[in-house]
Amino acid sequence: MAHSKARVTDGKVTYPPGVKEISDKISKEEMVRRLKMVVKTFMDMDQDSEEEKELYLNLALHLASDFFLKHPDKDVRLLVACCLADIFRIYAPEAPYTSPDKLKDIFMFITRQLKGLEDTKSAQFNRYFYLLENIAWVKSYNICFELEDSNEIFTQLYRTLFQVINNGHNQKVHMHMVDLMSSIICEGDTVSQELLDTVLVNLVPAHKNLNKQAYDLAKALLKRTAQAIEPYITNFFNQVLMLGKTSVSDLSEHVFDLILELYNIDSHLLLSVLPQLEFKLKSNDNDERLQVVKLLAKMFGAKDSELAAQNKPLWQCYLGRFNDIHVPIRLECVKFASHCLMNHPDLAKDLTEFLRVRSHDPEEAIRHDVIVSIVTAAKKDLSLVNDALLNFVKERTLDKRWRVRKEAMMGLASIYRKYSLQGEGGREASKQISWIKDKLLHIYYQNSIDDRLLVERVFAQYMVPHNLETTERMKCLYYLYATLDTNAVKALNEMWKCQNLLRHHVKDLLDLIKKPKSEASSKAVFAKVMVITRNLPDPGKAQDFVKKLAQVLDDDERIRDQLETLVSPSCSCKQAEVCVRDITKKLGSPKQPSNPFLEMVKFLLERIAPVHIDTESISALIKQVNKSIDGTADDEEEGVPTEEAIRAGLELLKVLSFTHPVSFHSAETFESLLGCLKMDDEKVAEAALQIFKNTGSKMEESFPHIKSVLLPVLQAKAKRGPPRQAKYAIHCINTMFTNRDTHFAQIFEPLHKGLDPANLEQLITPLTTLGHLAQLAPEQFAAPLKSLVANFIVKDLLMNDRVPGKKTTKLWVPDDEVSPETLAKIQGIKLMVRWLLGVKNNQSKSGNSTLRMLTAILHSDGDLTEQGRMGKPDMSRLRLAAACALLKLAQEPCYHEIITLEQYQLCALVINDECYQVRQCFSQKLHRGLCRLRLPLEYMAVFALCAKDPVKERRAHARQCLVKNVNIRREYLKQHAAINKLFSLLPEYVVPYTIHLLAHDPDYVKVQDIEQLKEIKEALWFVLEIIMAKNENNSHAFIRKMVENIKQTKDAQSSSDPKTNEKLYTVCDVAMHIIMSKSTTYSLESPKDPVLPSCFFTKPDKVDAHILLFVTGTNPKSANVLGAVNKPLSSAGKPIQSKASRMETASNDDPSSNPGSPQRSKTRYKTCIAQAHSANPSSNPDVNKSLPCLSVVDKDTKSHPVPDVQVL
Repeated sequence: MAHSKARVTDGKVTYPPGVKEISDKISKEEMVRRLKMVVKTFMDMDQDSEEEKELYLNLALHLASDFFLKHPDKDVRLLVACCLADIFRIYAPEAPYTSPDKLKDIFMFITRQLKGLEDTKSAQFNRYFYLLENIAWVKSYNICFELEDSNEIFTQLYRTLFQVINNGHNQKVHMHMVDLMSSIICEGDTVSQELLDTVLVNLVPAHKNLNKQAYDLAKALLKRTAQAIEPYITNFFNQVLMLGKTSVSDLSEHVFDLILELYNIDSHLLLSVLPQLEFKLKSNDNDERLQVVKLLAKMFGAKDSELAAQNKPLWQCYLGRFNDIHVPIRLECVKFASHCLMNHPDLAKDLTEFLRVRSHDPEEAIRHDVIVSIVTAAKKDLSLVNDALLNFVKERTLDKRWRVRKEAMMGLASIYRKYSLQGEGGREASKQISWIKDKLLHIYYQNSIDDRLLVERVFAQYMVPHNLETTERMKCLYYLYATLDTNAVKALNEMWKCQNLLRHHVKDLLDLIKKPKSEASSKAVFAKVMVITRNLPDPGKAQDFVKKLAQVLDDDERIRDQLETLVSPSCSCKQAEVCVRDITKKLGSPKQPSNPFLEMVKFLLERIAPVHIDTESISALIKQVNKSIDGTADDEEEGVPTEEAIRAGLELLKVLSFTHPVSFHSAETFESLLGCLKMDDEKVAEAALQIFKNTGSKMEESFPHIKSVLLPVLQAKAKRGPPRQAKYAIHCINTMFTNRDTHFAQIFEPLHKGLDPANLEQLITPLTTLGHLAQLAPEQFAAPLKSLVANFIVKDLLMNDRVPGKKTTKLWVPDDEVSPETLAKIQGIKLMVRWLLGVKNNQSKSGNSTLRMLTAILHSDGDLTEQGRMGKPDMSRLRLAAACALLKLAQEPCYHEIITLEQYQLCALVINDECYQVRQCFSQKLHRGLCRLRLPLEYMAVFALCAKDPVKERRAHARQCLVKNVNIRREYLKQHAAINKLFSLLPEYVVPYTIHLLAHDPDYVKVQDIEQLKEIKEALWFVLEIIMAKNENNSHAFIRKMVENIKQTKDAQSSSDPKTNEKLYTVCDVAMHIIMSKSTTYSLESPKDPVLPSCFFTKPDKVDAHILLFVTGTNPKSANVLGAVNKPLSSAGKPIQSKASRMETASNDDPSSNPGSPQRSKTRYKTCIAQAHSANPSSNPDVNKSLPCLSVVDKDTKSHPVPDVQVL
């Protein structure tokens, strides 16, 4: 090299052979030609050519002169750059240039030439590529490590390469760029922040989206240099995250984006950075914590991420943010859950508990997103979510916010459709979510109309999609119905009934609109609009829209005709779709995309359109049932035993016969049902009879050939069939045939003559049939029925015990173990009651005689003869039959008014019967009569006695019954102007009846006994808690006023008995204590002066000392007793056990029943009868004497829907 330096001083430049001097005196073209020859020479040289290296040293120095480095022609510059690249290759490892400034100029010059790589279609691209390849292979830039300005050179090189890379470059270009840049990082002593920024900036999302190739280049570079560059990356994040020095780099604001990208590129780049994030998760700055949470959500949730397993402390710290105080952070964590569940099922266990807590978050948006996260994962793959997560969604279907409930219901519906209806995931997945269908239908029990409408929509779109072909749709419905639980079946039946009722309301509205205009018709239209409004969401707004719809229907005949078609019983599913589409199209407007009126109309049309059931559908459904009967159905494949499928199918048909009777009107359907009648299965035949009863009103004229075959079958069923079939056969004849009297006579005569008390088993069906004939045609068989009831039913059947009962300690046995004699006696009781209900008057005093008979059965515990020959289960059955018969008669005004208070109280005590099943069945019958507004209001007071029931479920059921009855009556009063029936409907009026009933409770013996008074208090609170739950129109003051008024009266049942009146006043005092302790408004002025029922209380006294008890406190003894009683009240339904408990705690048909379990005390009944005799001896003849003959009465007395309570 010393020789070379000597040559340099000579200044003589030697050119390759054939190349003349290259100077500014030649043309550009000539210069390019000569340079190409020089390039060729250097290309052919290698490092071992020492002579040539020495020969061309001055040429190498000449080419690095400013003349070439700053030449204006790009071709010249390119050729010079190629020469210089080869020179560095040839003279390596020592470059011929010693000046640091010259080296900087040369490398900056080469870097500028690399910009030519950008145009891949350029004619010179290959030379640019050669330049890149050469410097990358030789690692020429490594010479710059010793220069002070090396960072500037490297930074400019990196920027140039990131700028020029594009999608036109092949893999080789990409590879050489990575080689060139990686050698600088890996072999250099340091990486400056500026150089690091030049690489990292390409990872920032904004840059990444602008130049994907630059991102890929940076990604490849970082992967290649991960080990070498990691300390510098760590230092950068330390400066920004831990020390807060954001000025160290312009990328400080993108630090979290960079961490994510670097983690995705190579997690080893962040080995020392990730622990810093744990510190940031605990920052006091909400925004900073939120940024870190968003970052980690992406890192933990990434598909192939192993961060949770690799860094468990960070994972646990992140999970803690699910409980962060800042709402957006909790929301972000919940959103992350779906990605985590989908990409990392193994982390579901860790997430479950945190999602459970967040599913109860006070923020609606968070609860909503919990559902979205779980449902999203479940829809991707059901195995990703465990049962606990699905249960969180299930719970949210009862959320207080509609948006959350809707999301939960729609989420469950979509999961059900995918895995159960469409069969994705196989039978195991379908089994796992089999509960969803039941849960969705259970929501129909909610009071919100929005919930009910959504259930209807879910059913029509997800559970039994209406767009399926008819056969497939009915098959889907068939197996769905067969697999629903009992409550879901009831909800579905209720849904169809509600839709059917709304269809009738719309049809009524259409009929009213077509009538001539008048003030009365306008009022009728308005009333019907209000009824329809209550069946739509947001009734306040819906009212205006329904009024507008009524006006549209009045003006537009075409829309009116289409709506009439839609609500017509004969409308088919296809017609319904066309009508709905046409109506919405007609009412819609393209100029008004958001149309609240149209949305309301769509809601209405959704509810009334028969999209599932029509004549064709019923025919397909019956064929499906027949397939199951024939054994050709897919019952086992669907997971339903054939017998269950058949019974469920017939039950389904029975329900649809109520809601869609016209759809059954086809010869094919009736013939199939006729075939079912002839089957041996009693349930199948019974269901077919019920369907005929509901749908056969026009059979005689429309299907005479069916009628002629059906009549003999019905007559045979009425005479010799099972009791329930006989019942429905009689009602079928009554419904279908015009000359029913002739057919009834053909059945009545042989049955009446053939009654034989010695053949008890053959008595049950005839008595059932005769009972229903007596109810349907009492005048036709007046004389025979009078004799039948008086002589056969009472004397021969009820007053005789022919067969001794089985000795057992059980109080109840299954239906199939009940003795034939007991079954016959029950049918005898029912026959008497049905006859009276058919007659509907008491002119012959038959009602009084029957009531005395029923009272005698109750008084004797069911053993009317009191000979001790009956078994306990039989006695329980007869007590229940007598009590239910009393309830039936109480629903008719003519019989309600003759029921004495003693008889009412005796009936009420059955709800405390010692037999669990008697209490259960009686309360159900009581509830049903009250819900229909048929039983008078005093019977609601009977539920107060349930506070003493030792079984928690019975108390809870009684409370539910009370709540429902109170709500029904309040709703009825809102919808009807029932001022004249206020006393029989207003729930607050149950308080006087409750006080009177409790005052006559046989367990209430000692007036001042604290334990007995505590029981009275619990029973009062059982009713008052529900009545006082709402203080509408100052009802608390009204109740207080009623109690005060009672204390100004006397007990009408025993007005002259001081002890009876004292009991009444004491119960009033207890009630007053409850009212005063539980209400803050009781002392206000009562809105109205309450009126007490005159049959329970005498007229008020002007002045009476007993009213002063709770006013002046002049009775210290009584006050002290009440003070002892007035402890904090329990929640409704607290178990109260009297000293002589009369009720079993467990089910009575349990074979392990203990003979020593609490027995039924006759004290209650004897006390009642004793009180009755002492109060009014003439009204209570000795029940052991022979009963007088029952006589026939007229049938023209009309039934009352809501009985009026007698008032002052």
